[in-house]
Amino acid sequence: MMPKQELAYHVGDQVVHWVYGLGEIIQLDEKKLSGKPENFYVVNIRDMTLWVPISERGERCLRSLTPANDFQKLFGILASPGEPLSTDRLERRNQLAERLKDGTLESICQVIRDLALHKRIQKMNENDNAIQHRALSFLLDEWSTVLSVPVQQADHELKELLGAGVLAA
Repeated sequence: MMPKQELAYHVGDQVVHWVYGLGEIIQLDEKKLSGKPENFYVVNIRDMTLWVPISERGERCLRSLTPANDFQKLFGILASPGEPLSTDRLERRNQLAERLKDGTLESICQVIRDLALHKRIQKMNENDNAIQHRALSFLLDEWSTVLSVPVQQADHELKELLGAGVLAA
């Protein structure tokens, strides 16, 4: 039986995991690790189930969905001129990883915008493409969910904000 404690999230809450993206808390669970009981959020993300510790450590991995009224600010970030990224692939990888560390949709939008600019200037490498794909997936999933629009509509609107053809493969 789980002890009473103040929970940041509850069963049925939609959350964003900083690595895996949008999911839903489907239950609270207790498991013994090294003989010690620990409480977990059980989070369903696409076809995967994660056990995230109900602790400060675990809750740093999760965040609530971005409120709908924050999307105008995010659209402004996406439509603004990008900031140039390093031309050195290793520096660029570190630069992008650092920006994505906080897991906020604001950081994700900045990365998408800046990679779109980078793609106009220079050929993207495998890591750039992987980061762009992951960031786009996170943004479009949350955009679609929060604003109740189909993913295809969100994708179309995103491309308009960034400029036609920027994200074309």
